[in-house]
Amino acid sequence: MRMTEGYLLDTCAMIWATQLAPMSKDVTVLLNAKPHDRRQLNISAMSAWEIGMLVAKGRLATTKNALIWFADFAKEADVAVLDVTPELLVTSSFLPAPIHNDPTDRIIIATAREHDLTIITRDRAILAYGAAGHVKTLVC
Repeated sequence: MRMTEGYLLDTCAMIWATQLAPMSKDVTVLLNAKPHDRRQLNISAMSAWEIGMLVAKGRLATTKNALIWFADFAKEADVAVLDVTPELLVTSSFLPAPIHNDPTDRIIIATAREHDLTIITRDRAILAYGAAGHVKTLVC
């Protein structure tokens, strides 16, 4: 596992965690550690928008309101929610090339870079961006 001050779960990692989907050994150990034994876990407020869109499109099966789903995840997983600021939005527009085309993923990448976090993801484009040295990543 890479040494970092913290981690940023992308939206898919949040969903996989709630569905108890198999994850890498490093991520499983990290998520199952007691809060005082693990490094800080974070999620982006932008993931709330993605969850809302997935629920609205019927791509995330839940009986909960999307905002309640997001809030429950944050509380139960004991993660911090990082704000999406105007500065972060502008920064996401000027990331080093070649960069992911998905605006939400660009914001998540910019968030990780701004806070020196490692993104926990399976997204191939984010992982490739990490392999290019532009952001720290950990395959989940």
